[in-house]
Amino acid sequence: MRPCPAFDIPPGYLARPAALADADAIQRLVAVCEHAAHGAAPAVPDGVAARLTLPGVDPARDTVLVSGPDGTCAAWAWVRGRRCAIDVHPGHRGRGLGTALLGWAQARAGLAGDDRLAQTVADGDRAAGALLRAAGWAPLVTEWLLEIALPVPGGVPEPPPGVTVRPFAAGDERAAHRLTEDAFDEWQQRRKPYDEWARHTVHRASFTPSASPLAFDGGQLVGVLLSLDVPASGEGYVERLAVRRDHRGRGLARLLLATAFRAFAGRGRRACTLGTHTDTGALSLYEHLGMTVRHSSTIYGTPLAAVPGAGPGGG
Repeated sequence: MRPCPAFDIPPGYLARPAALADADAIQRLVAVCEHAAHGAAPAVPDGVAARLTLPGVDPARDTVLVSGPDGTCAAWAWVRGRRCAIDVHPGHRGRGLGTALLGWAQARAGLAGDDRLAQTVADGDRAAGALLRAAGWAPLVTEWLLEIALPVPGGVPEPPPGVTVRPFAAGDERAAHRLTEDAFDEWQQRRKPYDEWARHTVHRASFTPSASPLAFDGGQLVGVLLSLDVPASGEGYVERLAVRRDHRGRGLARLLLATAFRAFAGRGRRACTLGTHTDTGALSLYEHLGMTVRHSSTIYGTPLAAVPGAGPGGG
């Protein structure tokens, strides 16, 4: 097993691996960073915990938590499967932390045998984008967070003939996984194994079955919408939306979204959000349904030099 790569940080700062017990503190750091870039906190509150508990993640090797001179969380970095996340508190920027963590992330991914690395940066964070471009990273994909105010006028449309809709229930997990991954195969780089997919969706503390409608035709699952609830923000969030390819063009996406919007309005939420990006080609659909772009981000990527002896799972 290879040791985690070393890196230099400014005097007065301390670095160590993150742990699940740090998730809330790191989530607050992420919220501060996103508020500085977007004017709003993250769409969902448990993203850090989900990342730390993904199958295959070893926080001791795949994360760094940097504490400032006052002992508070100043920055963090996470790497897994060609993706990384790096956040530096606005009050600690300009001191080399971002550059140091970027170098660490690239070294860690290389040791794990990855041939490229990508991360998402808010378009409002111009400094982070400039840092990546200066380091040779290139923009790959644009992401958008869309929103709609609740309740939505017009209600829920009638299902197409033969289609029934009901909320997600225990036992639907595997079928929902297959359908969403089949649908996302058209643009994603790899299929997520069930355990990884579940950590992003149905195993999250914020997953909300009552606002996660499923569509069936003749007893077969043909449409899935999975939602997360964010009571502290007064919003709901659509984490996954997929319609089986041979049932597209029937209005099922609109039906599932309207059903979720109604469910969140019934829970007292003032808005619902969802994310999409360039490769899905779905932006115009959501805008046609009355959703508007709240903010955008860019996924940057870079190739990695081969590390002798490295391989999958190395570290």
